[in-house]
Amino acid sequence: MLTINIVVLLVVIVILRLRRRTEARSRRDEKLTVAIVLVLGVLLAPTPVGQGIVQFLGQLVHGVSQAGE
Repeated sequence: MLTINIVVLLVVIVILRLRRRTEARSRRDEKLTVAIVLVLGVLLAPTPVGQGIVQFLGQLVHGVSQAGE
């Protein structure tokens, strides 16, 4: 349960950081945002929500690849 709370906190942080204008960001700021998103991915991956997202994206990619043939 603690993982979900940390994930929610990181999602809020990422949303707030991405709402800022691109011109106002420094390279250090962009690197920090990327690091936060990577940590969010690592924490979200083993949860049931993360597994559901992976399955959904897999089905979406499969459907798009089938439509392209």
